[in-house]
Amino acid sequence: MTTLRRDVGAWLRDHRRDAVFWTGVVQLAKTVLAATLAWIVAADLLDLAQPFLAPWAALLVVHATVYRTFFRGVKQVGATVVGVVLAWATGNLLGLDPLAMAVMLLVGLAVGRLRPVHEEGTTVATTAVIVLATGFSGEDTILVMRLIDTAIGVGVGLVVNLLVWPPLLDRAAARAIDRIDDGVGQLLCDMAAGLRGAPDQKLVLRWIEASENLDHDIDHAWALVRQARESGRLNPRRSAGDVRRAGEFGDVLFRLEQSVADVRSMARTIDHSVVNVLQWHPRFREEWLVLVEETGLAIQAADSVRLGRARSRLRHLADDLSTEDLAALHWPEYGALIANLRNIITSMDVVADSNPVTPRLVRHPDRAGGLSSR
Repeated sequence: MTTLRRDVGAWLRDHRRDAVFWTGVVQLAKTVLAATLAWIVAADLLDLAQPFLAPWAALLVVHATVYRTFFRGVKQVGATVVGVVLAWATGNLLGLDPLAMAVMLLVGLAVGRLRPVHEEGTTVATTAVIVLATGFSGEDTILVMRLIDTAIGVGVGLVVNLLVWPPLLDRAAARAIDRIDDGVGQLLCDMAAGLRGAPDQKLVLRWIEASENLDHDIDHAWALVRQARESGRLNPRRSAGDVRRAGEFGDVLFRLEQSVADVRSMARTIDHSVVNVLQWHPRFREEWLVLVEETGLAIQAADSVRLGRARSRLRHLADDLSTEDLAALHWPEYGALIANLRNIITSMDVVADSNPVTPRLVRHPDRAGGLSSR
């Protein structure tokens, strides 16, 4: 029991300020609330017979942003109307048998590809299946009731998403970005530590795999940034305007993409040395590893001043080594590694200076260097 309490406590500490996690929790709660309220309105207040489409529509229409809820709601209504009408037509013209079901599904999925209800082909088909299978497709009154059910579900979903803490997802996007730059810094520190020992090819391949995982994290962050921008549209919260105008997240992600690509390039250059058992010059090895570790620590601390010092030291290293009588065999590697690290420092210097997460989130466009909190 003590171990369980300790694990739960650690989990709560880890997630207490995790904006991405809590955004998902709030969205889940709102979806359940919308579906339940839709059922109550349709079944208890309006006393509709078997109003299963009301919670169904509410489940499908509650999205991460008010804007998407509204416009997907419009499509949802259109798709459901098409599905109900299609089931009604199938029931009256073909009856209820396997052939009728197959024809109806084919038509429903084909209609779902049309522009007005694009991406809602499954909704058209499943709505038609439910209405046809429950035996209501031949009753005109029930047909109207199903359309009312759908309208109730969409309306309740929109109202819930609009009034119950309408989401602004800039905080979730900022946290996702912060995790990526922390990951870049940690990977650089791991590489420096590994290279001080006797790295083998398996270790280098793990670094390459870690960089590929960071690429996946960047893709996820891009999706959150797009949602963050969208979350400010049609949002009644006063701070929504700042979210709509905030543009620095995209630039930060571009620079993170460049940094991860350079880290991976650096790992592949190191892999070449490991495979060919190449020994680096001691002076280059020691000074370059110190700078790799220093860069990783500065990135994790979001310290642009520290990164600037690392860039200066890297420039001096390149200048000093250019006069050394080093083996020509190694210079392509030295040059590649120095260039990669310089590119990482240059990109991450801007990321650290932007620092979208700490202490606040979004730069206010009307205050030079200032940040607006919410």
